[in-house]
Amino acid sequence: MVAISVQNINKKYGDIQALNNISFEVRQGEIYGIIGPDGAGKTSLFRILTTLLLAESGTAKVDGLDIVKDYKQIRNRIGYMPGKFSLYQDLTVEENLEFFATVFNTTIKENYDLIKDIYSQIEPFKDRRAGKLSGGMKQKLALSCALIHKPTVLFLDEPTTGVDPVSRKEFWEMLRNLKEQNITILVSTPYMDEAMLCDRIALIQEGTFLQVDTPDNIIERFTEILWAVKSAEMFRLLNDLRQYDPIKTCFTFGEVHHITVKEDLKMEKLENYLKEKGHVDIEIYPMKPNIEDCYMQLAQKVAI
Repeated sequence: MVAISVQNINKKYGDIQALNNISFEVRQGEIYGIIGPDGAGKTSLFRILTTLLLAESGTAKVDGLDIVKDYKQIRNRIGYMPGKFSLYQDLTVEENLEFFATVFNTTIKENYDLIKDIYSQIEPFKDRRAGKLSGGMKQKLALSCALIHKPTVLFLDEPTTGVDPVSRKEFWEMLRNLKEQNITILVSTPYMDEAMLCDRIALIQEGTFLQVDTPDNIIERFTEILWAVKSAEMFRLLNDLRQYDPIKTCFTFGEVHHITVKEDLKMEKLENYLKEKGHVDIEIYPMKPNIEDCYMQLAQKVAI
């Protein structure tokens, strides 16, 4: 069963095309990721699908309901966690949760089973004002408020941005538990590593989907020869690699540079070139691509 269906959605802000002919479907009970950097169009898409913004053209259905004609019904069936913490900072944890339950004509007690694994972690701080919580605690409270009315579809717009790595891991464990309860989850993130935690993903750049598939299938389609390179002077190394003709692309990934190379380039030849440039402590070795490598390859093709 299809939980979200989007056909040819377009959105402009003045001369800027925020969304360009976006189409996709999300199956019921699926974790579907929209993966891309800031400014790619993720938030505009989420605001349209949650009935907070109108598209210039195109249609979409959420839980079988039209986002324009049936917007009131949709708002009762979905949970939405925007990228910016938007709960009431002066209300306590418990007061925020009670408020959102009241808005949807329910109670904390009625749907406590759905949120207990999440809310139990912040319940010891239920009398603390929301504005005084840590990033991870705010995240758990926002998710609890988005779930308190037992939605069928959950929209999470960059939910882990600015949150520490431990809280990010905990958050994704919560999402997997929610999936087991047959809740459909559409999540956006700029973190490429989180893409591997989704059932399917759409890579987005400048309002256009570059590719849609499972993370593993996208990685399998990577066609380039990929090496990792490092030396004692990484910044100078980056410039020298980008100026070397047999290298197609070069990007920094943590402590190494990832490069794609022409088929006839040998590692020994590249090492000799770098030695001639005065580099020392040179390391070159083949790499298996990750989602970020795939994204950069697809983005480069679009740019060309």
